[in-house]
Amino acid sequence: MQKIFKFDLKEIPYSKENEIKDREKNLNIFLNKGFPNKKDENWKFTDLNSIIAKNFNTITNNQNFKLDKKIEQIKDFDHNKIILVNGSLKSSDISFEEKDKIKINVLNSIDDLNIQLNDNLFYLNKALSTGGLNIEIEENYKCKRPIVIYNYFTSGLDGNIINNSNKIKLNQNSELTLIEYNICENSKFIKNTFEKVDIAKSSVFKNILIQKTKSNGYFYKNIFGSQEYNSSYQNFAITSGLKFNKIEFNINLNKENSNCFILSGLNLSNKEHQEIKSRINHNAPNCKSYQKIKNVLESNSTGVFQGKIYVKNIAQKTDAYQLSNALILNDSAEFNAKPELEIYADDVKCSHGSSSGSIDEDSIHYLMTRGIKLSDAKKLLINGFLSEIFANIPDQQIKAFLEKNIKDQIDGI
Repeated sequence: MQKIFKFDLKEIPYSKENEIKDREKNLNIFLNKGFPNKKDENWKFTDLNSIIAKNFNTITNNQNFKLDKKIEQIKDFDHNKIILVNGSLKSSDISFEEKDKIKINVLNSIDDLNIQLNDNLFYLNKALSTGGLNIEIEENYKCKRPIVIYNYFTSGLDGNIINNSNKIKLNQNSELTLIEYNICENSKFIKNTFEKVDIAKSSVFKNILIQKTKSNGYFYKNIFGSQEYNSSYQNFAITSGLKFNKIEFNINLNKENSNCFILSGLNLSNKEHQEIKSRINHNAPNCKSYQKIKNVLESNSTGVFQGKIYVKNIAQKTDAYQLSNALILNDSAEFNAKPELEIYADDVKCSHGSSSGSIDEDSIHYLMTRGIKLSDAKKLLINGFLSEIFANIPDQQIKAFLEKNIKDQIDGI
């Protein structure tokens, strides 16, 4: 496998003395370990090592790209903008906000996240990371409009791996809605991202992930969340269209009355692989977590959900819910699920479950008897299956935009 790697550490700008030695050390650890495979419990259903070897002849960190077209922007609602090109910050416009209340700059190193992992992709990121995004919201400031990150990936990225580290911090009594909007040209590349999210007392962070276009991209993202008293974290993922995508959530509810919502609606086709892995740690009493994962699978696609709810012995009055559902449209599609509960408190309300099946034939028959043709009846039922995840979005313009995005995907079936 090592023969396909063509990494050049000299291409990376250095900000600290002896940094190149640290990068060389981490790169050697990765080269000895390689990409993860099914021997790793976190990758129980996915052999990433084989997937990469099968789809890439070489992998390099030399990004030769040219931004030669205007980035298409959302017109459905007012918003602030951050432009990233191949993971690098190019510009930002927060004209709807008080500019001294929001900090947006480049995060120079994954070390700034203050996390330590014995993880293959973490070592790779530490070796090759070229910076990422740092966003901080000041205390007592509630953003007036969402911030949309236009995450644009150019043509000419074939065989490249992009490694980024992001940090998002909401200080006490602040609010932010952040929409990450991926736009990919026709390149086959890898994106490896680690992200730290800190949500202080009485703060609310809503994070929406959207894949705009079909892509040959192979994406991995690991999110580490830390929540304080009465804080809220809500994540909505609509990342259909990537050839490979895995999102890991490691969320710590550290103080009372904090809550976490993870909702995902995916429509997969044409050998796409999408995976959600979560671990929600209830470390304090009176906290709530809610996870609902919905997959529609066809044409040799694969969906995976691995989720664990962990309840510490002091975390009494925990309310935790976890459910994954898969709608399988084709015999060649596959869905794997591993829901888990690990509970050490006795006064809790926790549940988990998983189900998969095909479209209900009686429902199809009912719609067709009312003059709806077969293809449209299936699309209506698929839309109803997926649209449930948007019920918790209070902003009607954003909700309508997401529903339209899902409908456009379904119309392509």
